[in-house]
Amino acid sequence: MSTDACLGLLLDGPMQSWGHGSRFERRTTALHPTRSGIIGLIAAATGISKHGLDEAQRLERLNELQLVTFALPRRGRQMEPLFMQRLVDYHTVTGIRRASGKEDKDATVQTYRHYLMDARFGVLLTGPAALLKEVAAALLDPKWGIWFGRKCCLPATPLMVAPPGERAATWRALLGRAGYSGAESEEQFDRVIEVGAADSGADMIEDAPVAFGAPIGQRHSPRWIRRVPQSTLSKSH
Repeated sequence: MSTDACLGLLLDGPMQSWGHGSRFERRTTALHPTRSGIIGLIAAATGISKHGLDEAQRLERLNELQLVTFALPRRGRQMEPLFMQRLVDYHTVTGIRRASGKEDKDATVQTYRHYLMDARFGVLLTGPAALLKEVAAALLDPKWGIWFGRKCCLPATPLMVAPPGERAATWRALLGRAGYSGAESEEQFDRVIEVGAADSGADMIEDAPVAFGAPIGQRHSPRWIRRVPQSTLSKSH
């Protein structure tokens, strides 16, 4: 008998920012939650310190979890989907750290930070039941603050939709929390799935966390994903 279970998360907030590979003056966001962002959120909830000697080991355990992310757009009065928008926040910053690592207190630069507005995503985490129970308990009583990519991107609703359980039941609970009927299939939503490097349509994204406290360039490892659009046969939902 399989000991795996599934945990559903609803990522709902006025702003989200899922950066990967964006540093220095231009901080972009992916159009879907990154693995680094999701595992980082869980790491904060469970109290994994990026300055701790056991950080890499504890993150490796969390990396046993497989994840699928779904776009779950809000709907208007006529049941039409209300799609997310992008916001670019412009700043000037004085006193910066150069790529060499040296601090330049007199330099002023322009920075552009990108956010998703009115985005809403669902996440299905699959893995060992015992591990998911620990994650669920931490999300109910997080040790540190949790947010959607940046500290200003706070959740608007509780993250967890139900205790860890069977995948089909978790999917229905996630749909219900998002205001859907619960009868919709996964194929009716745009989603990002994890695949093998040699699989058809695989894209590489360097967002699998290794150690958040490591030097830049050593914090993440590659992950292969496939972006799957909603089925053209199921747009009537």
